Amino acid sequence: MHIRFDVPADPTYPGRVAAALGGVRLRRFRYVGAVLTAVGVIGFAVSRGSAAGERLTSLWTTLVLAGVLSMLFLPWVRWRARRRSGGYAVDGAYDITDDNIMMRSGSESGGIAWDGVTRVEDTRDFWIVYVGRMPATVIPRWLMSPEDAETLRTYLTERGLLPTR
Repeated sequence: MHIRFDVPADPTYPGRVAAALGGVRLRRFRYVGAVLTAVGVIGFAVSRGSAAGERLTSLWTTLVLAGVLSMLFLPWVRWRARRRSGGYAVDGAYDITDDNIMMRSGSESGGIAWDGVTRVEDTRDFWIVYVGRMPATVIPRWLMSPEDAETLRTYLTERGLLPTR
């Protein structure tokens, strides 16, 4: 297998990559926020009728506020990443073989050997490549030809890195 494609100097591309990687790392804030908000609302509702409940109103309010802020953290990070990354747009390229993924961005280049990849997550726009438990890079599917994307999907599935559809 040998797949090569270019990444144009699109000002929105770095923000999309940052949002995809940030979404993976920060997804748990949504769950924690939902739990904090639910506990706060339930605690507030249950304690409304009692005298002790009046003293705990600030605790329940704090839990609800912390939960809402936690759920808003991921959208805020994505917005900041998109806003700040417009200046990082440079031409790049991917060169994917049976042995590794080579990436070039401007004057920088780097690679990841397939032997070090533990799994690949399929998202709407990208394949997110993991080395260990950390996302290491993304492969933008929409920049590949449909034939190359299917070849890579088959390769990833055969290696056990991507679940079958």
